[in-house]
Amino acid sequence: MPSHTLNGLDYDVAEYGAGPEAVLLLHGFTGSSASWAPIAARLARRYRVLAPDLLGHGATAAPPDPERYRIAHAANDLITLLDRLGLASVHWVGYSMGARLGLYAALHHPERVRTLTLESGSPGLATAEERAARVASDAGLADRIERDGLEAFVAYWEALPLFASQAQLPESVRASLHAARLRNNPLGLANSLRGMGTGAQPSGWEALSSFTHSTRLIVGELDTKFVGIAQAMQARLPQALTTVVPDVGHTVHLENASAFLAALVQGFKR
Repeated sequence: MPSHTLNGLDYDVAEYGAGPEAVLLLHGFTGSSASWAPIAARLARRYRVLAPDLLGHGATAAPPDPERYRIAHAANDLITLLDRLGLASVHWVGYSMGARLGLYAALHHPERVRTLTLESGSPGLATAEERAARVASDAGLADRIERDGLEAFVAYWEALPLFASQAQLPESVRASLHAARLRNNPLGLANSLRGMGTGAQPSGWEALSSFTHSTRLIVGELDTKFVGIAQAMQARLPQALTTVVPDVGHTVHLENASAFLAALVQGFKR
């Protein structure tokens, strides 16, 4: 993958296609650009596609200071990437952690947005009390990674109820996901939780009503928590449409790639 030095850190960015419009794909926690490969390959028939390994993930740098992972810094890195590639605006697509990052970047840099697609995403937590509790929880998870090691943490992570619907994926896909997670840097994952976890980021709920770009929210029917979050976001986002994909959970783009792509490309055309 081509490497870009962005604000002093090396990012690995997978690039596909050469269409007139560009799509930026942002993966979730413990993921990497590889998790987007099947989607990116299909999008590349019509679009230029960029899929970076986010801070602390994959082959991108994992700095030792958790403050460098703050969502404002991570968003600024992505804006620098667009500047470096001469892209005035792109279609932003984020999954889970990547959706939080994409939404933050879009709210703070709306001029760089063609459309915004959030898969299983949120604007963070609304109250200071919720954020403080989540910071403590994420700090515990970060300590667990460093104490028990990456393999034990990945086993724990994959067993979370949030990912139960992934059991329906082919064994080869689950094996590939598992292997990709194990290629991450444990320090990078730990510091990602500390610096850019849901509790660490500022709430974006109040800013939603001022965001007027075309927005698509994609959630899996079985992921009831995030269906509720999407409905609450829909009520605040003036240009949003929500797609609830039947019989899948948190990772819609893996569990039903065709339905995900259909909703995604439809959102690009709005």
